[in-house]
Amino acid sequence: MGDFRSHIAVIDYGMGNLHSVAKALEHVSSEARISVTSDPAVVEEADRVVFPGVGAIRDCMHEIQRLNVGDVVRKAMRDKPVLAICVGMQALMASSEENGGVDCLNLLPGQVKFFGDSLVDAQGNKLKVPHMGWNNVHQTMDHPLWQGIQQDSRFYFVHSYYVDAVDNPNLSGTCDYGIEFAAALAQDNLFAVQFHPEKSADAGLQLLRNFCQWNG
Repeated sequence: MGDFRSHIAVIDYGMGNLHSVAKALEHVSSEARISVTSDPAVVEEADRVVFPGVGAIRDCMHEIQRLNVGDVVRKAMRDKPVLAICVGMQALMASSEENGGVDCLNLLPGQVKFFGDSLVDAQGNKLKVPHMGWNNVHQTMDHPLWQGIQQDSRFYFVHSYYVDAVDNPNLSGTCDYGIEFAAALAQDNLFAVQFHPEKSADAGLQLLRNFCQWNG
């Protein structure tokens, strides 16, 4: 099941709730060393990497480019387990509609889209944007990070933009909020989630526990 005695780097580019992510990782993997860092050398030395993010994608991409985080993430994805969270997941895509259109890292195919101002549920009731709160995630593939997590478990979301689930080759989980969108993506040793596992109670902690044990 892997060795908890490892080094996990949480990439700090000033755009994530790093304290809560680090605390959750410490909770599920007490023997691991958790580094919150912007130092590429520390990330390169780590056994696992977490790429979080909150806020506007333009601001995130500005800091990612200023600190050369894109190359750090790209290199990590080649040889170790990487977990991207929320805007960290969106930053991996080709582009985003947010802020009038922003180029992202283009490490995964697809575009980040706006839910829209006229979003409604199946009964025609208006849905608030941002999508904020608990929602069910449907697992669409077997993956080590889903181990021990029941199908359609609830996770915590906060976002106004989403990655389309239609024809997405990396789809690992979906969620429905007026439209079906990608809640999780997987490619090789990368797993990316739109929700916040660190805020998602037992299911989220199990996913983080799985990540700490995953060998990619």
